[in-house]
Amino acid sequence: MRARLMLFLLGPALLMPALGFAQTDDHTSTEKLGSVTFSTSCSSEAQPEFNRAVALMHSFQFARAIEGFNATLVTDPSCSIAWWGIALSNWGNPFAAGLKPPAQLQQGLKAVEKARATLPKTERERAYVEAVAHLFTGTEVTNQRSRVLAYESAMESVHAAYPDDVEASIFYALALAAAADPADKTYTKQLKAGAILETLFVQYPNHPGVAHYIIHAYDVPPLAPRALGAAKRYSEIAPSSPHALHMPSHTFTRVGDWQDSIEANIASAAAARRDGQTGEELHASDYMVYAYLQTAQDNAARQVMDSAVQIFSRFDPAVLVSGAASPAAAYFARAAIPARYCLERRAWADAAALEPQSSPVPYADAITWFARGLGAAHIKDRATALSAIDSLQRIRDQLKSMKEDYWANQVEIQRQEVSAWSAFAEGDRQGGLAGMRAAAELEDLTEKSAVTPGPLAPARELLGELLLESKQPADALKEFEATLTKEPNRFRSLYGAAEAAKQAGDRQTAQTYFQKLLKVAEHADNPGRQELAEARSEAGPE
Repeated sequence: MRARLMLFLLGPALLMPALGFAQTDDHTSTEKLGSVTFSTSCSSEAQPEFNRAVALMHSFQFARAIEGFNATLVTDPSCSIAWWGIALSNWGNPFAAGLKPPAQLQQGLKAVEKARATLPKTERERAYVEAVAHLFTGTEVTNQRSRVLAYESAMESVHAAYPDDVEASIFYALALAAAADPADKTYTKQLKAGAILETLFVQYPNHPGVAHYIIHAYDVPPLAPRALGAAKRYSEIAPSSPHALHMPSHTFTRVGDWQDSIEANIASAAAARRDGQTGEELHASDYMVYAYLQTAQDNAARQVMDSAVQIFSRFDPAVLVSGAASPAAAYFARAAIPARYCLERRAWADAAALEPQSSPVPYADAITWFARGLGAAHIKDRATALSAIDSLQRIRDQLKSMKEDYWANQVEIQRQEVSAWSAFAEGDRQGGLAGMRAAAELEDLTEKSAVTPGPLAPARELLGELLLESKQPADALKEFEATLTKEPNRFRSLYGAAEAAKQAGDRQTAQTYFQKLLKVAEHADNPGRQELAEARSEAGPE
């Protein structure tokens, strides 16, 4: 563990020489961004810079991509397709949480207007421009979801009109994945996007967008194993991008490969720090803390949590477009990291004492209230629990009024969870269980956002713990196993399943889960959590 902590502390020093000697595929510099060829009507002198800018955009390096497209226009002012690139880069991460700010939309609209004014030279280039225009026009009368679907439809038309255009296929697949409905459990759009991208990955194994978007398309529990090949390749394709170093951890998290997630995010955070991408550094830190906590490396998690305070002090919320992480992701990580540190360790009093910090992102603020409420319910601090419930209800209503329906629903799940545990703590056991079942059913109907490695506390895991408290271990085991199907190798669910089986008198199943827990936590602090001491005494021979 000491070696991994030293790697975290020395990350920039270790990473930068490796990048310095890397050979770029498409640009005469020290960059390595992968291979991209986007045919245009621009001058031959401008084409290499344009390709580089598209490669940057494929790895969600939006500010640097905009610089590249502007450099293209300096070389060839008539290269109007560069304005398309500037517009799409101003949209930012299509998987980012929440609605795009008006200032960001205005910048994108300006680029669309510039593209139209400079008259794209080919019908194909005009089609790209008119497709991206759907994201930025009519914002006063058309909601974001409708514009995203219109863009997807337009890119489908571009893809159909130019079947040999590899970039059209890639951007269409990205539009499909980004437009997927979190409530669609058939994963129709994700599978369609993945099919397009997997075919291209065989032909273009060094294309950054193909590998990147496969990970995003399959970033849901049932599909995540399909992305492992791309996840293992992406950081090698574009190591000059902090996001390319981070993105594989999405897949590693979904399959419960915690050590690979930790190592990916150590590298990503160091690269983001080097490039001044504070939001990306915080986002990587959140994923890193989550993985450390699943492996009971609590001291390492604490170090990352402490460093996140300093990282956030460098955060400038006025920078709307930089790397992959939006300002909202920075606020989310600021709230999530300390909440995770308390909840995963069952430090209930510490959770109840967390101080909410207001931000422009209500669903980030809800994280702290959720942790406070859950902690307070466990220590039977009724006043604090009720205050948290009221605050979560207020934030839910605020999000509804902002038309942030997805996040309003996520906060409602949190409100129901705190209410259920609070009711249970006050003696209403049946009401508490009924409330937790309702929260679990509501959570089953949706998916997590890419901004988070997972729920602060999965609803079915919380239900399992409530059933254990109610002396119903057989039912509790079912809930923990359901959680592990969706969130493999989660520490709390592995321990919960082992404990439930033990209390139900199923010694063999208990031993199996205790052994799995010890395997997941093989790098745990020593001495560490009490659960591991119990696991060592109960696991028996493998």
